[in-house]
Amino acid sequence: MASSSDVTSSSGDTPEQPESGSVRRGRVRARRAAVMAVPATLVAAGLAVLTAEGALGVQFAISGMPFTVTATELNGTGFEQFGGLDEMAPGSPNEGDSGGQVLIVTSAIKNATLTKLCQSVDLGGTNLLITAGSGAEKVTASDLTTDSTELSGDAAFNNIEIGNDASTLTKAGVKGPIGVFSQQADTVRIANLRQTNYATTAGVFKLPGLKLRFSGSGC
Repeated sequence: MASSSDVTSSSGDTPEQPESGSVRRGRVRARRAAVMAVPATLVAAGLAVLTAEGALGVQFAISGMPFTVTATELNGTGFEQFGGLDEMAPGSPNEGDSGGQVLIVTSAIKNATLTKLCQSVDLGGTNLLITAGSGAEKVTASDLTTDSTELSGDAAFNNIEIGNDASTLTKAGVKGPIGVFSQQADTVRIANLRQTNYATTAGVFKLPGLKLRFSGSGC
């Protein structure tokens, strides 16, 4: 193996060594860049985890148009409820002065049945109306979530827990953000249900007797 004295440059000159100060500055800049990258990395990782755990009530950009949902009766097993925030698509004409964000309450039900379901969207002068479950067979849904700004009805719960941290919920298989107030119950029954929703998702949604039409009035 050649010694250091045997190695020379082709020009015969000794290669110029960088000043120790510039090396230190370069290392400091690299450390600062790495530290600045950490928050963005953590946010991206956090969103991935939230999505995987179902913590985000809605995983799409909402239109920003509210719709009404009614049912004469809802029965569900595995109920959870917690607060959240829905986002519209950037530049949505429906954002108004909201900044494209809507404060909502997410309700999650593992398995649900609904009697005489009605859903309507006000399109400005006319309504898009959907009805189902008016006959002997009821509407059924699994892994149902609704993002609502208003909810009313006559409700009854079995084994309800109020004040949970949303990240610890277990009844419907959905976990909300840590530090957010929530509640959950083994079962829920709501008579004369009425909701103002911005989004609904379901693993399976069966609507017997489905009818879709335009109407002068909503639900």
